[in-house]
Amino acid sequence: MIGYAEQVGATVYVRNANGGLMWTKAGTLVGYTSTTVAIKQGSVTYICGERGEIKFTR
Repeated sequence: MIGYAEQVGATVYVRNANGGLMWTKAGTLVGYTSTTVAIKQGSVTYICGERGEIKFTR
Protein backbone atom coordinates (compact mmCIF):
# COMPACT_ATOMS: atom_id res chain seq x y z
CA MET A 1 0.00 0.00 0.00
CA ILE A 2 1.30 3.44 -0.94
CA GLY A 3 1.38 5.81 2.01
CA TYR A 4 2.37 8.90 0.10
CA ALA A 5 4.42 10.20 -2.82
CA GLU A 6 6.54 13.33 -2.82
CA GLN A 7 8.44 15.39 -5.35
CA VAL A 8 12.07 16.16 -4.46
CA GLY A 9 13.80 18.00 -7.27
CA ALA A 10 13.27 16.02 -10.48
CA THR A 11 12.59 12.74 -8.63
CA VAL A 12 9.38 11.26 -7.23
CA TYR A 13 9.79 9.29 -4.00
CA VAL A 14 7.08 6.78 -3.14
CA ARG A 15 6.82 5.74 0.50
CA ASN A 16 4.75 3.30 2.52
CA ALA A 17 2.48 4.24 5.41
CA ASN A 18 5.45 4.16 7.82
CA GLY A 19 7.53 6.48 5.64
CA GLY A 20 9.79 3.73 4.32
CA LEU A 21 11.04 4.17 0.77
CA MET A 22 9.32 1.85 -1.71
CA TRP A 23 10.73 3.16 -5.00
CA THR A 24 11.78 6.29 -6.91
CA LYS A 25 11.31 7.47 -10.48
CA ALA A 26 12.43 10.55 -12.38
CA GLY A 27 9.63 12.90 -13.50
CA THR A 28 6.92 15.19 -12.18
CA LEU A 29 4.39 13.92 -9.66
CA VAL A 30 0.85 14.29 -11.00
CA GLY A 31 -0.98 12.50 -8.18
CA TYR A 32 -1.28 9.28 -6.22
CA THR A 33 -3.71 6.90 -4.56
CA SER A 34 -3.12 4.01 -2.16
CA THR A 35 -2.36 1.74 -5.14
CA THR A 36 -1.03 3.94 -7.97
CA VAL A 37 1.21 6.92 -8.65
CA ALA A 38 0.96 9.13 -11.75
CA ILE A 39 4.27 10.57 -12.97
CA LYS A 40 4.75 12.79 -16.01
CA GLN A 41 7.88 12.53 -18.12
CA GLY A 42 7.80 14.98 -21.01
CA SER A 43 4.43 14.65 -22.70
CA VAL A 44 3.71 11.14 -21.34
CA THR A 45 2.06 10.35 -18.01
CA TYR A 46 2.92 6.97 -16.50
CA ILE A 47 0.57 5.28 -14.05
CA CYS A 48 2.72 3.08 -11.84
CA GLY A 49 1.69 0.41 -9.37
CA GLU A 50 2.79 -0.31 -5.83
CA ARG A 51 6.04 -1.96 -6.98
CA GLY A 52 6.88 0.80 -9.45
CA GLU A 53 5.68 -1.19 -12.45
CA ILE A 54 4.08 0.74 -15.30
CA LYS A 55 0.41 -0.16 -15.46
CA PHE A 56 -0.44 2.10 -18.39
CA THR A 57 0.40 5.41 -20.03
CA ARG A 58 -1.63 8.32 -21.27
